[in-house]
Amino acid sequence: MANSTIDALRGGCPAPFFNELMFPTEGGHVEGRLCSPLGRLSCCIPCPMTDWAYPDDFDTATGAANWVNVVGMVCCAFLLISWIVLPVDKTHRHYLSISLTCATVLMNLGFIIPLAAKPDQCFNEITPNGMDTSSVCAASGAFLLAGGWAGIMWVFLRALSLHLQICWQLVVGRNYMWFSQVLGWGIPIVGLIILLVFSGVSFRFGATCHINHENSLADFWIPLLVFAGLTVIIQFATFGYCIKVYLASLTDNSATTEGSGMPSYSNSIRTMTPRQAYRRIRRVIQLQWRGIVIVLIIIADVIFFAVIFVFLDNTVESIKDDPAKALPWAACLIAAHGNKDACLDKAKDLVVNLPTVTAVLILLAMNGIWLLLLLGRWSMVTGWVDLFASLSGARTKKEFVSVDARMDIKQDPRSYEMLSRDSGKADTVLTPISPTKSPTARGGRQTPDYFGQTARYQPHQRSFSSPRPPQQLHWDTMPGQEESYPLPPMPSGRSYDYEHMNPLGMNRIEKEEEIQYAGPRSQYTQPGAADFSRDHVFI
Repeated sequence: MANSTIDALRGGCPAPFFNELMFPTEGGHVEGRLCSPLGRLSCCIPCPMTDWAYPDDFDTATGAANWVNVVGMVCCAFLLISWIVLPVDKTHRHYLSISLTCATVLMNLGFIIPLAAKPDQCFNEITPNGMDTSSVCAASGAFLLAGGWAGIMWVFLRALSLHLQICWQLVVGRNYMWFSQVLGWGIPIVGLIILLVFSGVSFRFGATCHINHENSLADFWIPLLVFAGLTVIIQFATFGYCIKVYLASLTDNSATTEGSGMPSYSNSIRTMTPRQAYRRIRRVIQLQWRGIVIVLIIIADVIFFAVIFVFLDNTVESIKDDPAKALPWAACLIAAHGNKDACLDKAKDLVVNLPTVTAVLILLAMNGIWLLLLLGRWSMVTGWVDLFASLSGARTKKEFVSVDARMDIKQDPRSYEMLSRDSGKADTVLTPISPTKSPTARGGRQTPDYFGQTARYQPHQRSFSSPRPPQQLHWDTMPGQEESYPLPPMPSGRSYDYEHMNPLGMNRIEKEEEIQYAGPRSQYTQPGAADFSRDHVFI
């Protein structure tokens, strides 16, 4: 019964071809049929075409590439969850990295969805399914094209950000962030709507839906390659500027550095010497080299995929326009009674070879792995370890506690210890307190004796100095010079008794003139009070 049905559908066309007139003109992607006139009949190749133009391991190669997408998806999920959960000092997250990872996730979903759903690629024997007849096709094609658009936009914005920082010395801040969000997601959304309306997607190249040929150059490939070309131009212009600054720094004999105290204008690149500019560019590249490598990898993958797919699309369309190109292959299939293995050498000129196709699919699938290797950090792993340890209560909080809790108080009652954050890695650090007297009260309000004892000097471990007693200077005189500068003669008269004076009191010394011409004390002067009418000397 089945054989008779198939023979009826052939409608006079030799095996393995089918007569186009035996099938409806609606349903599936009718434009995706590959038919050729054979006499008065229009005979079509069975769907899917890849089963006849490629060897049997084509499905194995595409399936392996889809599983690589699963690995890339896991890598991207780890990055996104780490950026959300862990603190910034562990992840060093940035909106350019987060957005690029989200775009890669969308692209991976385009290959993972058909891997899980295993959709039927054909609407009937000669017509492939399209987005109107297969929801899986619509979802996988939309995710793939949206991810490609978003990936190109975000690598373009990343390259532009680096170019502005290095070549124009501009600080990309919040305004550039909002500009990037609008441009990085707005253009892919608008572009996806346009290509789905004017082109659509269908099963054309394996289990993943790709854009149809109609209007595909105008609404997808040309705009995509324009932004890819701009990214390449900007990136290589940045590299050229870096090389120029490096060569200029080699011939710069100025000893000025960025850390000098000379006045400069940080917002003007003309005031910087070539050596200063080279140091600044080197710091930026040291911080951004991962992003630079990611830009180059994704740009190369997307351009490679675009060139290969456009070539394959144009080859299929050229067969439709000129069926004579496929006549040797069709004649071989008819002669071999549908044995495709005998005619694979004739199909090489009509399709892209299998190694190239496999390379394209695997390179696209590895974008998530590259993101993890270049944007991921080992501190993320340690951050997750610390997070799980804190949740399980295995890690205690760093604190200062008295050594009495762990040591005998009789051994060193005045020592404290600092518990190391990493127990077992370092010995307990003991910080002895100075052996001065503690300011304890001794009845009443008294000033503590802070200077009762002299603290013992404890040198630092890496100190090469020690306290030395003050040196006493002795002035040695040469023989014969003892009387060169005689002491001034002591004044004759009354000698002063300095030995019995109180050094902390006010001592009165009367002059000779005061003794000779002393007058009577004023009657208003009280006994024992100072007489300010006289001239006194107080010591």
